[in-house]
Amino acid sequence: MAKQVVTRTYTASIRNQQEVSDDLDSLGFSASKLWNVGRWVCDRVWNEIGHIPGHNELTTYLKSHERYDDLHSQSSQRVLQELAEAFTGWYGKRRNGDTRANPPKYRKHGDDHPRSTVTFKAAGFKLDTQYGRVRLSKGSNLKEYWSDFILCEYQTRPDVDLSTVENVQQTRAVWTGDEWELHFICKVETEVAEAPGEKTVGVDLGINNFAALAYEDGHAELYPLNCLKQDDYYFSKHIARCDDADSEHATRLNQKRSRRRTHYFHALSKHIVERCVDEGVGTIVVGDLSGIREDEENDESKNWGTHGNLDLHSWAFDRFTDLLEYKAEMEGITVKQVSERDTSKSCSYCGRKRKANRVERGLYVCGECGTVANADVNGAENIRQKVSPSLACDGGDRSNGWLAQPSTYLFDSESGCFAPREQATS
Repeated sequence: MAKQVVTRTYTASIRNQQEVSDDLDSLGFSASKLWNVGRWVCDRVWNEIGHIPGHNELTTYLKSHERYDDLHSQSSQRVLQELAEAFTGWYGKRRNGDTRANPPKYRKHGDDHPRSTVTFKAAGFKLDTQYGRVRLSKGSNLKEYWSDFILCEYQTRPDVDLSTVENVQQTRAVWTGDEWELHFICKVETEVAEAPGEKTVGVDLGINNFAALAYEDGHAELYPLNCLKQDDYYFSKHIARCDDADSEHATRLNQKRSRRRTHYFHALSKHIVERCVDEGVGTIVVGDLSGIREDEENDESKNWGTHGNLDLHSWAFDRFTDLLEYKAEMEGITVKQVSERDTSKSCSYCGRKRKANRVERGLYVCGECGTVANADVNGAENIRQKVSPSLACDGGDRSNGWLAQPSTYLFDSESGCFAPREQATS
């Protein structure tokens, strides 16, 4: 076993909830008000000069605003950073064809403001692990007499001891809908296993098959996206029936859909890592999808069709890859990201590159060597070969039959895990 420092988030309950809830409510409401002020500034700047200000510009504009001083300066900066990130995400979706994407909204329901998450960076909190307390700083506008801070008594899980972590970088106060809880973002030294082997596997992420895996020793696996598409259809239909998209019922539906998607990503990343351990894989090679929205020929945005664009932008590439890296590192497995350029066009057996080889969705036929393959598996094998070239590309005689006959794993709704197609219930 080897030692490694990693980032972890630990959730803690607040034992003196009644004593601190009013003060935390004030901070949560203030964060929403500052968000709304920043949102108004963005509208005004856009109307005047056609530009949405970034995080640093917003901070410069609002440093002297009274709402900025409701929170600790670092907490206020984080609110404005989140707003800038929300605009960046909206820009990306609209630029790439998602006409239904909307800019970030104001955080206000009538005359009421929701309780927003408040982030405290290093200068905004002080942790006392001996007595299980954390001191959270208020902004100057909310300080009354000697009460310049909120003293929360916290309780973590029995297996979590914050006194042993390398460094607590941030503390977040999060409203769950019923009460406040604390999230501690920490640097933790942990033991990781030795690599289970030296083999490689390529992972191609896609629209119909969320993941296609190609192993070095010549077999492949597919993980269809059916269950997430069914969820999106079901929840979108029921949310559309709500009188108001911001209603409590619509909010609950969105939260449930998000939880189900999160569970899917956790279950899939865990399953893939377990399969890699079983197969003696030491390196997972994932396609870098940062440029997936751009056309390789002319660097313009790709047009995947109306539904294709919506599916494309509903993917959580970074989110899934982060989970995969986190779970893989605990097993001593390295995750590498490589460019996906030409991986869908090239034959993984002979190397010939030709766009027409992909004759239809899901089928790849090479006119040079006659290879017939599942298109996603062919892409996954090309991704894998960028780290570990195959014998076939080096003139070897490895059979290519496995390219066209991958195993298929489906998400089993009853167990919440993945199982071979013939064993899954749905």
